[in-house]
Amino acid sequence: MTAGDAAPLPSERPIQIPYAFAKRFGVIVLEDEGAEIGVGLREGDDPRALTEVRRILGRPIVVRFVPRRDFERLLQERYATDGLSAEQVSDRLGEVGDLGALAEDIPAAEDLLDTQDDAPVIRLINGVIAEAVRQGASDIHVEPYESSLIVRLRVDGVLREALRLPAKVAPLVVSRIKVMARLDIAERRLPQDGRIGLSLGGRALDVRVSTLPSRHGERVVLRILDKEQAELGLEDLGMPADLLRIVSDALKEPHGIILVTGPTGSGKTTTLYSGLRLLNDGTRNILTVEDPIEYAIDGVGQTQVNTKVGMTFAGGLRAILRQDPDVVMVGEIRDTETADIAVQASLTGHLVLSTVHTNDAVGAITRLKDLGVETFLLASSLRLVVAQRLVRRLCSVCSQPVQASAADAAPLGLDAGVVIRHAVGCPSCANTGFRGRIGVYEAVRIDEDIRQLILSGADEAVIARQAFGRAPNLAAAVRRLVVDGKTTVEEAVRIMRRDSAVDADL
Repeated sequence: MTAGDAAPLPSERPIQIPYAFAKRFGVIVLEDEGAEIGVGLREGDDPRALTEVRRILGRPIVVRFVPRRDFERLLQERYATDGLSAEQVSDRLGEVGDLGALAEDIPAAEDLLDTQDDAPVIRLINGVIAEAVRQGASDIHVEPYESSLIVRLRVDGVLREALRLPAKVAPLVVSRIKVMARLDIAERRLPQDGRIGLSLGGRALDVRVSTLPSRHGERVVLRILDKEQAELGLEDLGMPADLLRIVSDALKEPHGIILVTGPTGSGKTTTLYSGLRLLNDGTRNILTVEDPIEYAIDGVGQTQVNTKVGMTFAGGLRAILRQDPDVVMVGEIRDTETADIAVQASLTGHLVLSTVHTNDAVGAITRLKDLGVETFLLASSLRLVVAQRLVRRLCSVCSQPVQASAADAAPLGLDAGVVIRHAVGCPSCANTGFRGRIGVYEAVRIDEDIRQLILSGADEAVIARQAFGRAPNLAAAVRRLVVDGKTTVEEAVRIMRRDSAVDADL
């Protein structure tokens, strides 16, 4: 044996030993030298495992000791992109039931150390991702429990179970995902975040990985970011023509604040990115500060929030204002400092786009007041607030027209007997009755009347009556979708505002 520093990994991947064996016994293939193979042994580990390594590789080995702090890094780099591509799996993947066949290939935990490769686990993970993309899922939930490991997919905003595995395979699946996302596989006590880059059928996918310690192991959520979503223009979002014109006009303003509001998963980021695409004509300096950066946009300078080093929304916004921007996008206004800087930026000649978490458009005005923005500054800087939701779209193949009963009609203020459509379910929509989602929008354009109400300190109900006297609010917009047969009463009720002003409007 010879001691020395670990050799750098070559560009072409050498022969390797099973990942589980390498992790457990602290051995890793460093380089293929032709007649011999360079093997790293983690400092402090039992060298007797090298006998088995030599048997697996079938050639003489040259051993180098690797410091423990370097071994985990080498292990992640060596195995992060190992295994089958998602394209290979998806070519033969059909319905969700086929995932069960992939799961059956996974050996018991104690047997995995004796296998020649880890392909069964990799095939399963890639298969789950491929199936999630095929179904249009936004998230994959890997949830360990005492008796099983459950995999669920969030399709059209609703979670559904896709696979149930024995509990003993949970460490294998979670560990493998962490390696693919280049996370610390030895750290199981703290949450971690990472990314996996994939190509599926010519589509570039970015999979965001989040781990969270739980009672029975680590939970993992994989957020699938389809880069094609970043290519959507405003006209592709399904906005009514009148609202599309209002948003487009606001984006032509030289300065001011444009806000998009709604709950998590309502499509706020997609709307903002669509606005940036409209503005990204090469004549403007567009900078963003996001947490996280979901899609890369050519021609736009994007900055990632990193609270560990003090890079907050406020800090990032303050920094990019020194970069001579014309347009600034802030991922979210969540504190007083960020709100103050955003307002000052808008008053000094910048167009600021951002999001806030409120239930409706008028609520965003109150939210900024609560964050300490003076009413005269708010009235001067705010240009437009858009509130949005996503409702599931009825399957065009199997939905059926019915006459609304009194119970169906009452929540939306419809007349009993009006023709609406019900979800049924068919193979085309995976028997859910729905296929895809539709955006539902309301917008408050800050004109002179609204500006005077803000200055006078009017409450939300007064501003809402003025803003929606002629324009539809969220409740009216979703009611129209029900009458047009695009969604169901149940979906409409799920996203309706429950405040008294809306109830009175209905």
